Amino acid sequence: MRLERITTVINTFLGIYFLSVPVYVGAQSSLLLQDAFPKLSTFTKPIEITHANDFSNRLFVVEQAGIIKVFPNDSNVTSSQVVTFLDIRTRITSGGEMGLLGMAFDPNYRYNGYLYVNYTRTDKGQLQTVISRFHVNPNDPNLADVTSEKLLLVFNQPYSNHNGGKLAFGKDGYLYIATGDGGSGGDPQNNGQNLSTVLGKILRIDVNQIPGIDTYSIPSDNPFVTRAGARPEIYAYGLRNPWKFSFDPVTGYLWAGDVGQNAREEINLITKGGNYGWRYREGKACYNPSANCPTQSLIDPIWDYIQSSGTGRSVTGGLVYRGSLLPALYGKYIYGDFVSGNMWTLTYDTTSKRATNEFLMKMNGNISAFGEDQHHELYICSYSSGRIQKLKDALVLANEPELATHIDVYPNPSTSLVHIKLKLAQSDRISLRLYSMQGKLVYSLLSNEKVTAGETELTLDTKSLSAGTYIYQLESKKINQSGRIQIIK
Repeated sequence: MRLERITTVINTFLGIYFLSVPVYVGAQSSLLLQDAFPKLSTFTKPIEITHANDFSNRLFVVEQAGIIKVFPNDSNVTSSQVVTFLDIRTRITSGGEMGLLGMAFDPNYRYNGYLYVNYTRTDKGQLQTVISRFHVNPNDPNLADVTSEKLLLVFNQPYSNHNGGKLAFGKDGYLYIATGDGGSGGDPQNNGQNLSTVLGKILRIDVNQIPGIDTYSIPSDNPFVTRAGARPEIYAYGLRNPWKFSFDPVTGYLWAGDVGQNAREEINLITKGGNYGWRYREGKACYNPSANCPTQSLIDPIWDYIQSSGTGRSVTGGLVYRGSLLPALYGKYIYGDFVSGNMWTLTYDTTSKRATNEFLMKMNGNISAFGEDQHHELYICSYSSGRIQKLKDALVLANEPELATHIDVYPNPSTSLVHIKLKLAQSDRISLRLYSMQGKLVYSLLSNEKVTAGETELTLDTKSLSAGTYIYQLESKKINQSGRIQIIK
């Protein structure tokens, strides 16, 4: 996430309609996106949603300005049940890409009450990143003790952008920290490749309290602990701005989305000691130098995509879905793009080194974070709307007769005309559109037009369309369903 991209998005809202296209491939075609907590007021620039791993079934939302809010994980929760867990706005420099950028609960939070935060501040005119620890109020589980802050790691930021932000604990019990390259553009100080600075890295530290050490210690197997001049906290390097990363709770793999410069966005599997190429490379392409860049010992992203207005310009790293409510997504890495709102699923075969990427859907707004609850169910933060979204299987609509809609599409595949028959349980204003697999609108049959209850049949002439797979989307205020149409020539 970066300031210039936020500005672009805000300007886009003024002149371009962002499409909300729930698109799934194969078994995923019954999934849709909906407001997870419709009775809540909007959050202000949410950049994280997580849980405390304490079996309390609560969710915590981080607001960039410096507030963490907590509420019961209940779809019927109301705004009166949302509580401010921590407010450190007076300690934070916020705006653009600065602010409260990440939080993580200690793996033993249920017993020690520790939580960790990542934020930016200004000290004597110098912008800094702070990693610190707080303790929950022993008398109130919904309130952190704001006086308990312990600074663990503080380092200077040369510019205001590319601050990374994500914090997470690995299965090894160590705290991992994402740092950006220090900002400006093009990494002018070459921090990504410089092992003497913590900028442009994934760091790994041990925050378990050890007698005589009141901040953190260095894991003995960190890759550069014995290299002269190298920062021992470094776990991996050659990163530009890894805004979000996550651990697969089953495999332990560390997945990271690294925001690109002007050409490519990338997804990496982070390994100990790995060099991910920045600023030599952006994605799999040379950056500096622009040709014949070094490639030896650099680790390729498992996936990268070229920046465009349709695809996106700022990757938001996601997570591997390990919940139970969406079996079609199990084991797939779900990620998105902050600017375009596109979401994809990605699978990677570590043996063949082959990645399979599938377009998932386009969300109306900016995707700032993916998170999960204690049951590993998925949530998505919309930075622009302040809403928390979730995925739902549309087949459950059969149990909601007031929303039930039946769609028949025939013939499918088709060589010319496609008939789409709708059966509505009640009158509604309907939009029915056709999209390419890249999310581009190619045909609009209905646009917020009133359709009466009962059966309605529409005919689509496909003569002007190229052969391939297309997605139809039926949308109203109450329903949102999609499916595939195969056109052959």
